[in-house]
Amino acid sequence: MPKVLVLPGDGIGVEVTDVSLDILKILDEKHNIGFEFEIELFGGSSIDAHGVPITKEVLEKAEASDAVLMGAVGGPKWENLEHSKKPESGLLALRKELDAFANLRPAVVYPALADASTLKREVVEGTDIMVVRELTGGIYFGTPRGIEKLPDGGEKGFNTLVYTTGEIERIARVAFGIARKRRNKVTSIDKANVLEVMQLWRTVVTRVRDAEYPDVELEHLYVDNAAMQLIRRPRSFDVMLAGNMFGDIISDEAAQLTGSLGMLPSASIGAGAIYEPVHGSAPDIAGQDLANPIASLLTCAMMLKYSFDMGAASNDIENAVKSVLEKGYRTADIYQEGTKRVGCREMGNLIARALRE
Repeated sequence: MPKVLVLPGDGIGVEVTDVSLDILKILDEKHNIGFEFEIELFGGSSIDAHGVPITKEVLEKAEASDAVLMGAVGGPKWENLEHSKKPESGLLALRKELDAFANLRPAVVYPALADASTLKREVVEGTDIMVVRELTGGIYFGTPRGIEKLPDGGEKGFNTLVYTTGEIERIARVAFGIARKRRNKVTSIDKANVLEVMQLWRTVVTRVRDAEYPDVELEHLYVDNAAMQLIRRPRSFDVMLAGNMFGDIISDEAAQLTGSLGMLPSASIGAGAIYEPVHGSAPDIAGQDLANPIASLLTCAMMLKYSFDMGAASNDIENAVKSVLEKGYRTADIYQEGTKRVGCREMGNLIARALRE
């Protein structure tokens, strides 16, 4: 039976996770899955109760689970804490403990929401991209790093961009493996024209494709050109593979194509698997039934697909979401004149009803 550790976190994380659990329980009955859910404090709520963003006990439960389902963490209440005690540091600890080195960020433009994008419908309609970002290496983790004093009284800041062959190989295999289940194309993003580490990146990615995935089309783009082409021809991309910093940037750009962060799921996989919606805790609307639960629900769809190989149950969520959107129902973040505005709980009820039909 699949064991899922649920970490609702803070703010709207609690609201959207409640909706997601209701939907997962419906699917549990429909597909006879047998989920085992355990709910624990995480982020700011854990700080308030235990003084730390994630306890040792919760980390151990995460290791023993088949997947971790998150809500969101953080808020102004905990902003002034030292870095190691902030809610977000709990997420970093969780990723490290589970060796979650691959971040998966889909960006799908649903036909019913194409007009919500800041780009023209004819440019974005039909866009379906999976950004695969290396999450535990690169410039965010490389050493040496720091800020040092200079003899002239000024300062010098420095960070080190480092990737090993093994780190590149394993993230490339994730990207190619996912491409085989989609449209069989990977676009690898680098800056090989000026950075030696990116020359290694391009060489290793090409070698992995040639040796292990010769059936998958491989395109290489410099990151500046990739950023431009993502706006110019978003439908041409299938899987976009990038290192930590470039992936951070490209995934947010891809997210904007869809029109709202409230529609975007993500997963961080490796030895363990963490599933979380892209949006934050949104403390300004927390507790007001204004949140969009769709990102959390699509995150559950990713969990069903990638951790449990339950494609039918995953498709059930995606189809229910599409059905409700096509009927014109919208939460505040995606509302447009002429559509029907509903709250977080009602959106969940509508999707639950679509699942049962």
